[in-house]
Amino acid sequence: MKGLFEKKWSVIGVAVLCSILWGSAFPVLKVSYEELQMAPDDVIAKIVFAGVRFLLAGLIVLIFLLFSNPKKILVTRRQFMVLIILGIVQTALQYFFFYNGLAKVSGMQGAILSSSGTFFTVILAHYYYKNDRLNWKKTIGMIAGFTGIAVANWGQELQLSFTWDGEGFMIFAAITSAIATIMAKELAIGIHPFAVTGWQLSIGAIIMLLVGLPQIDSGAIVFTAFGWVLLLYSALLSAVAFALWYSLLKYNHAGEISIYKFIVPVAGTLLSSLFIPGENLNIFILVAIAMVAMGIVVVNLKRS
Repeated sequence: MKGLFEKKWSVIGVAVLCSILWGSAFPVLKVSYEELQMAPDDVIAKIVFAGVRFLLAGLIVLIFLLFSNPKKILVTRRQFMVLIILGIVQTALQYFFFYNGLAKVSGMQGAILSSSGTFFTVILAHYYYKNDRLNWKKTIGMIAGFTGIAVANWGQELQLSFTWDGEGFMIFAAITSAIATIMAKELAIGIHPFAVTGWQLSIGAIIMLLVGLPQIDSGAIVFTAFGWVLLLYSALLSAVAFALWYSLLKYNHAGEISIYKFIVPVAGTLLSSLFIPGENLNIFILVAIAMVAMGIVVVNLKRS
């Protein structure tokens, strides 16, 4: 397994797979909202749905670790406190914003807006790491990326659309993701990547369910056979993508693999146009994903 996360071509393959899986989440969630008949303004239903998804995902990872390397599932009291913090920030808080924000924007917009997390991570790293300062290259990359994100929100009539509980929540989710990325890298030292994934997903999900279940209205979520399939797929994609990505981070420099996150908005946008009725590619979306992808590549390029 260690070789899988260290050999150049397998590292590239795993990073690309993770990015495509994350990209597929946007159309899957948008279709799930329709299939499960969740109202766009029902915040509690989104919290419960996210809680069920990530609890399943966390348990999948922990059960796999239990059978493959049972000693690694155990953590110290201090490590468990770290996992609680990660569960609150990276799962409960981030996906509260993500799930409710995505309900108010298109799948294509969501995929592009979420990519801003990469640029926020670069900004945070400038203040946190002395050897990871901003330079002209990163600045140009971020300008390109944020310009692409702005372009994605222009309609055909050249009017900028923005709502706090739509685009705003998606940006808050990206900022939370950036904070969690730094936290996971710094605080989760000595914990197996699969244990980090499984525990933080499960803890965050339990918090969401404790908040949401007592408040949810009857009939807020109507499960169908296809709805269950979508839920299981979204749980599996989270389990696989997070576990593999944390493993890549353990054996590789973050900058070397983060460059492949340019695939997330591209995959998310293309898959949304294929699977979400009424969502079609236009010149604004094409320009936006090109600029965002270019920005992500530029900020992660090594100095020559």
